[in-house]
Amino acid sequence: MWTVVYMAHNKEDAEKIKKTLSKEGFLVKIRPIGKEDNRVYEVLVPNGEVEEVHEALIDLGL
Repeated sequence: MWTVVYMAHNKEDAEKIKKTLSKEGFLVKIRPIGKEDNRVYEVLVPNGEVEEVHEALIDLGL
């Protein structure tokens, strides 16, 4: 199962977070939410990695 760890306001920011976390060795996927004119992007990781990802996001200043 996947858990949301970050909400990005645009696709570029979501891709940046995904790329950064992937470089750190995490499995990451992005899911768009909402209508095209008001869309946000969820950044998701497997449940077992949530705590580590939160720590990584803080350490990376994200």
